[in-house]
Amino acid sequence: MSEVKHEVLLQAKGIYKNFETSKKDQAVHALTNVDLTLYRGETLALVGESGCGKSTLGRTLIRMLPATRGSVTFEGQNITAMKDKEFAPLRRRMQMVFQSPYGAFNPRHTLGAGLNETAKFYGLNRDEAKERLSTLMSYIKMDEELLSHYPDELSGGQLQRLAIARALIARPALLIADEPVSALDVSVQAQILNILAEIQKKENMAVLL
Repeated sequence: MSEVKHEVLLQAKGIYKNFETSKKDQAVHALTNVDLTLYRGETLALVGESGCGKSTLGRTLIRMLPATRGSVTFEGQNITAMKDKEFAPLRRRMQMVFQSPYGAFNPRHTLGAGLNETAKFYGLNRDEAKERLSTLMSYIKMDEELLSHYPDELSGGQLQRLAIARALIARPALLIADEPVSALDVSVQAQILNILAEIQKKENMAVLL
């Protein structure tokens, strides 16, 4: 029986992240010598107490924050050393869902307008955007009619589902979910996690929780 080969999607080696403080020669050491390997199609959960650096690691892995030391390889390319122009084509391949969904959408725009703007940003034409959003709304088990509503008309759980859908518009290979249920009621936390698990299988993407 042949051994199953797993493709490495993302690999971090020796990641350090320091934040400077107002005191000279002192810094907050948020990440110290972190190694991590994530395979394509895998779900990996980071476990730790509040303030231990989980969010900082997620942001550092996708270059929202620059690493102080170390390297991150994504789809075989060292993205840590890339210039912004080189990294731009890869950015759409890695997306993030943040803890609180309440600031994720412009309150002056309908949810559909916001999602369509994201689709346009990633190069989808009108027909492609309509088809993709229809697919994503079925993934998150929400009626497309809700896209005509404004953010303040929906619950936190509904907004978090839509935030997940927005992150998936560009068909990323990697989704980083930064404690995506911590701001939600206990009654909907399991629903969101189950939806993420179902989408992960359908889209064959890697998820870092």
